[in-house]
Amino acid sequence: MQPLSFLPDSFAEYEDLKTILDQGSASFEIRTVCETTVRGRHFAVHTASIGSTDPLAPAIGFFGGIHGLERIGSQLVLDYMRALLARLEWDELLVRQLQSIRLIFMPIVNPGGMWAATRANPNGVDLMRNAPQNADERVPLLAGGQRVGAWLPWYRGRQGEPMEPEAAALLRVVETDMAARPLSIALDCHSGYGWRDSIWFPYARTRKLMPHLPEMYVLKTMFERAHPHHGYAFEPQSHQYLLHGDLWDFAYDRTPPPNVFLPMTLELGSWLWIKKNPRQLFSRQGMFNPVKAHRTARVLRRHANLLDFLARAAFSSQRWLPQGNRREELLQSAIDHWTTPEAP
Repeated sequence: MQPLSFLPDSFAEYEDLKTILDQGSASFEIRTVCETTVRGRHFAVHTASIGSTDPLAPAIGFFGGIHGLERIGSQLVLDYMRALLARLEWDELLVRQLQSIRLIFMPIVNPGGMWAATRANPNGVDLMRNAPQNADERVPLLAGGQRVGAWLPWYRGRQGEPMEPEAAALLRVVETDMAARPLSIALDCHSGYGWRDSIWFPYARTRKLMPHLPEMYVLKTMFERAHPHHGYAFEPQSHQYLLHGDLWDFAYDRTPPPNVFLPMTLELGSWLWIKKNPRQLFSRQGMFNPVKAHRTARVLRRHANLLDFLARAAFSSQRWLPQGNRREELLQSAIDHWTTPEAP
């Protein structure tokens, strides 16, 4: 281990975020929602919001960096924030869009873990296993969340203790800025699982279907029609594996009815990058992120369509949110689709 005096005071994504917040200070509402310390370095967890101040306006939250090793997720959110500021200078349609919706950015949820190049936060806790609920069935050994100790991966924290500051801050943002609205959507950007990119939605704790399955099915169908070559696997996370303590399950279940909250996890399939460059296996960063600059740029370009689509869908929600008999019909279509094991 390097002496503390030789360790960097910061990291690239954190410095990028500070630059974006400085450049966008006249446009963004910026908040510090918690702070963390790791080996004498202090980092703040920031949110930046823009758009309508109407508490009934739809909101979209973009999150990244919950796992400190998965830098590409933060880079994707930061890239979108940077492009948004540039477009505000000339894009009249964007300006009109922001008069009716609210965008909320939390691009580096776990800055201490990202600085230290660890999946967990500085306390050794996997934030995506830190909510108090347990899965209904058996979960994968360790990977589904464990309480043995922080010396093993996927540590949930001690039973009965308060949630980690970063996880609690994320849930506060969701509760106060998103789930209190009639419609809100969240996209949490991760990497590191599988041969293809996936969009996962609740539940992770159970194989039961989420109550808002018709809304999720419509959103999926609209995206496929707008971007027919998208290549994502769009499915409940339970199709892959179950886990304890998923933050998005917890936030979803706490959303007060009749509000609609649609959380999604974008899981970038890092095995594809490893296949193209097997030497990445010998790098902790390379197992979860594209290493070569041209491949990183390609990833950032590829997924920008998804972020734009979600903003447009929120803006146009009155045109597609299902109601009445139509919702019942879509529920059956969604059940037929997602109860087929091979459903894409």
